Amino acid sequence: MAARNTFTKIADHYRQEILAGNLDPGARLPTQRELCKSWGVSTATMTRALQQLVVEGHLYTSPRGTFVADEPAVTASGRDRLLRVQRVRSSLMDQETSIVTVAELRVPPLYVQEIFGLDPGDQLVRREFVTGRGRHRTMYQGVYYPAEFAVLVPDLLSTAPGKNAGLLGRVLETTQRSITHARDDMHGRTANQREAAALGVPNGAAILAGVHRWSDENGVIEYGEWCIPTRFTVGYEYGS
Repeated sequence: MAARNTFTKIADHYRQEILAGNLDPGARLPTQRELCKSWGVSTATMTRALQQLVVEGHLYTSPRGTFVADEPAVTASGRDRLLRVQRVRSSLMDQETSIVTVAELRVPPLYVQEIFGLDPGDQLVRREFVTGRGRHRTMYQGVYYPAEFAVLVPDLLSTAPGKNAGLLGRVLETTQRSITHARDDMHGRTANQREAAALGVPNGAAILAGVHRWSDENGVIEYGEWCIPTRFTVGYEYGS
């Protein structure tokens, strides 16, 4: 395997372990020599992988070794969450919680109607929630689903927090659909009053905002709009 592919594979492995909660904050990684031996790579390759995770805020180094950040300034990407849904049917990573503030049927804005191919006046399920880990609010999100999903999965209209994490998994199982295409678009901007209140940041603070569109050959399954505070990082792996 090429050194570049090996480096990204190692970084992605430990990134996923941290995001999934399998490596606790403050946990010490094996020594670099031990890591090189277990992965069968050179010191240069392992150093590059670990430095990438330090830059992302997942790890920190000290004379005593390499450790998982006590309060990682990272949050899961759309790709991470979709993989999580596909693996364990939950959109939340381990140790994450969510508070649902909106769960209702509503007529969406025109641009969302066009995304779902609706006629004027048609409704969609709208859910809004704040995701957090410990004391930190990591994401504010609003998602849309086809209205008929609410008949099949009534909890889509529930604000009970314990039902939020596994809803998309239940939708996929009940509708027997599978997400085969996913796209994220992101941009930096300032938070409006609603977003600022949800994230616990000043009105007008810098945020990273984005949208995701998850679909199959039958159309859009979930369309979401989200934002995270400026201090947090999201990362993606790509390439063959």
